[in-house]
Order: sequence, then structure tokens, then C-alpha cells
Amino acid sequence: MNHSSTPKIPFGISVLIVSGFFAALSQIGQITIIGKQVWDMTGNELDLGLIGVAEFLPVALLAPITGSIADRFDRRRVLAIALSGEAIVSIFLFSYIRTEPTSLKPIFALVLLFSVFRSFAVPANRALPIDLAPPGTVERVVALKSVSFLGGAVAGPLIFSFLFVADIALPYLVAAIGLSIGIVLLTLVPKPPVIQYKPTGTKEVVKDAFEGLRFIRRTPILFGAISLDLFAVLFGGIIALLPAIAEERLGVGAVGLGWLRASVGIGAGITMLSLSFRPLKRNVGRRLIQMVGIFGIATIALAMTRSFTVAFVLIFVAASADAVSMFIRASLVPLATPEQMRGRVLAVESVFIGASNELGAAESGVTAALFGLVGAILFGGVGTLLVVVLWWRLFPTLRSVDRFEDIRAT
Repeated sequence: MNHSSTPKIPFGISVLIVSGFFAALSQIGQITIIGKQVWDMTGNELDLGLIGVAEFLPVALLAPITGSIADRFDRRRVLAIALSGEAIVSIFLFSYIRTEPTSLKPIFALVLLFSVFRSFAVPANRALPIDLAPPGTVERVVALKSVSFLGGAVAGPLIFSFLFVADIALPYLVAAIGLSIGIVLLTLVPKPPVIQYKPTGTKEVVKDAFEGLRFIRRTPILFGAISLDLFAVLFGGIIALLPAIAEERLGVGAVGLGWLRASVGIGAGITMLSLSFRPLKRNVGRRLIQMVGIFGIATIALAMTRSFTVAFVLIFVAASADAVSMFIRASLVPLATPEQMRGRVLAVESVFIGASNELGAAESGVTAALFGLVGAILFGGVGTLLVVVLWWRLFPTLRSVDRFEDIRAT
């Protein structure tokens, strides 16, 4: 009798994936509307960059602590508590925006606080699917988890842009509701059978908090892959400028902005969905670097267009390429890391990969203030291509990786 050779995805992972959808819908939708809100209040690209700074700082500064906590405690509870904090901040945002504010300081302060909670959520959220995945399913689980995130990244900006038109404060209330649904779903996820990190004393806690960074630095494949994303996204962080691009270059309002932001999730989501059925198996190192190059080319083309349709397609292409590179990194990093260290390594990785988006937003805001909107986008695209050329030469070990099994942790 023939049986399917493809292992099934456990119920707990399926619930975790759905929880991730609601969390992403709320997080991405809310930050899109915050960008629109800030742009409407000041019309200053630099203020859009400052949102990125507020998102980046907590994740960067707290990474050693949050990674250690994700390794020491039940990652489901760490994630649930972090999402609860995010929901509370969304309620505060809702209350403040209802007053028709004129000051940006409370908004930046609340974004900063939201990012503090997100910094605790990221390593636990990244490690949990790998912890729960049965042998032979890691690549599919990573792809499906990414699909759920990107589904939220599509639905969030679209839904929240219509809510913003109806009532500028309503998106923040809906964000709190979406995060609450994600928390409830987490209660159905079983505890993963992993070895938890148990420090022997205060000195050991401090020392091991930085072990994730040391492990990445002494593993050339990880160091190359993660640093590639840091510098590529640093130069290519154009998402923060979408409110300005939508209005100044394309002549569209909040709904048009919502579609542009959603095109990121649509392109990446379709790509990840295809990868969940047919995961990338060969030439993963070369593909990683090549996809970053395509991202840079699409960014340069975006600077040259005034067509909404062309801009939508270019963002779609850039997001699709980024999704392939994200899939490769999301599979490579956990597989190359012992399970008792995943929280610490993924916390450091979140600074390079997740938080680099916010740092890239800050860079885009500053360069737009200095060189203008088009100059900032061109600077980002050309910088990304230079990074690709350098990393191709500097990291031959990464370039030569063929299969994920070649770098599996022992």
C-alpha cells in the first residue's frame, strides 16, 4: 500500500500560523496608517524616517535580553505577553488619535513602546514554528508561516486604509482586536518538546545573552546571509516613503497608498505560497544573493516612474524577490543553530533582518530630506546593487551553499 511521503503539518502549527496572520494584519496595517497620519500632519519625509528609528531602537538594544528570555521560558507565553503589550499600545494610540492631535511626540513615544513589546515577540515567534515542526517539514512550515504573515501584510493595509477614510482613529481599535484574537489562538498551541536554556548564575546570564552574536560571527554562512540583508535593506528601505511616493509621485490618496503597501504582501505572499508547495532545494546560496540584486533593480526602476500601475508592479516584483531571499534565510538560520540557542541567535538576527527594515526607513527619510524623494530611492537601489557585488566576492562559502541539508546544525 502506498502512503504519501509528505508529512502532515500538526494542528498546533496550523493554529500558530493563523495566530500569526491576525498579528501581522494588525501590526502592518497599523504602521501603514501611522505613516499616513504622520505625513498628513507634517508632509515631511524626515518624520517618516523617524518612525523607523522609533521601531528600530528597542529591537536593536534589547536583542541580547529578549533572545535569552525566549530561550529560558515557554516561548508561547513570551509571545502571548508581548502581543498583549502591543494590543494595549494600540488602545492608547486609538485614544490619542481621537483627540485630533497636532503633536507627533506621543505618536513616536507609543511607536517606541510598541516596538519594545515587539522585540520580545520576534525571537519567540521565529523559533516556535521550528520547535514544533516534525522532521522533514521545516521548509514547508517556514513557507506557510511566511504566507500567513504576508497574508496579514496584504489584508492589513487594505482594510486599515478604508477604516482610516471612515474614521482616522478606527484602525488602531481594530489593531487591538486583531492582536487579541492572535493571543487567544496561542492558548491552543501545545508546548514544544525543546531543550530550554538554564543559566547557572547572573554572570552566566549576561555572558550567554551575547552568545547568539558570537555564534553568528564565527559561522560564515550565517554571518554572510544575515549581514547581506542588513546592508541591502538599509539601502533599499523605501516602504517608509510610500506615503510620500503615493502623493507626490503618483497622485493617489489613502486607498491608493493601501494598495501600494498591500502589493508588498501580494507579491511576497504568492511567492511564499508557491514555495510552500515546491520549496527551493538547490543553489540556495546563489539564489539568495541574486534575489537581493533583483530587489535593487526594481527599486531603481521605481524611482523613475510616475505611473501607479507600473509602481504597483515594481513593488510586487521587489517583494517577490525579497520573499525568496527571506524564505532562504528563514530556513537556513534555524537549521544552522542548536535548538537551545535559537532564541538568542534569532533575537540577534531580528536586529539584522527585522529591524533593518526600520533602520532602512530611517535612512530613506534622511536621504529624502537631503537629496529629494527620487534621489533617495535611486540611492537605495544603487546601494543595494553594490552590496550584492561585494557579498558575492566576500562570502564564497555562502555563495557555494547548494542544499539546506548542507548547513544543518550538528
